[in-house]
Amino acid sequence: MERFVKFLIAFFLLPTLVWSGAELVRLFVPVLGHWKTAWPFFAGVALYPLLHYTVYNFSRPYVFVHEMTHALCAWLCGYKVTKISIKKNNGYVKMNKTNTFVVLAPYFIPGYMIGASVIYALCATVRDITLFRPYMLGLVGFLLSFHFIQTFHTLWETDQPDLQLAGGKIFSLVTIVLANVLILACVLKIIYPAEVQLQEALVHVVKGSLTTWRIIVNYIVECLINML
Repeated sequence: MERFVKFLIAFFLLPTLVWSGAELVRLFVPVLGHWKTAWPFFAGVALYPLLHYTVYNFSRPYVFVHEMTHALCAWLCGYKVTKISIKKNNGYVKMNKTNTFVVLAPYFIPGYMIGASVIYALCATVRDITLFRPYMLGLVGFLLSFHFIQTFHTLWETDQPDLQLAGGKIFSLVTIVLANVLILACVLKIIYPAEVQLQEALVHVVKGSLTTWRIIVNYIVECLINML
């Protein structure tokens, strides 16, 4: 029953998924308009796939952060982690209990990027490091690109049991994509607070989703009426 309910949730969120993607693209437009300050970020985004596909695929660092995210989220939820295994291309975490958040967290939480941002913020409280902002933007772009590419390969190339465990592939994929869109939007808002209007984008997504479902429902009702 729980799996079916999650499937329905994913189904009803499909229009939201489409509108969220469209709004994310729109959020990038004002950022691109400030190219002099934005280029380090996009340079970092472009650098990672260049290294990934030509030099080294960074599989072990990804497995490490993936499994550690499982473990940390389980700990935050009050669960007991009994074993963590990390190998070159795979790993696992044993815990006494789990939930959807714990299972899917590594697929939408960019662990390395969050860690780097926390270190930068802590350093900024001690001294003025404005001079290093372009380098930090490049690092954020690099680590976000790392997260998205590694997540894509993990979901595309392997049959992840996490997806079934979280409530089925459709529910899990919809949740992962929506969560990643939200994470990226929040990152853009933090980096470019004046240019990125996150609240406005959220309103557009909600209105667009409701309008889409209103159109769908009206069409179904009209079809039923015509059949009668």
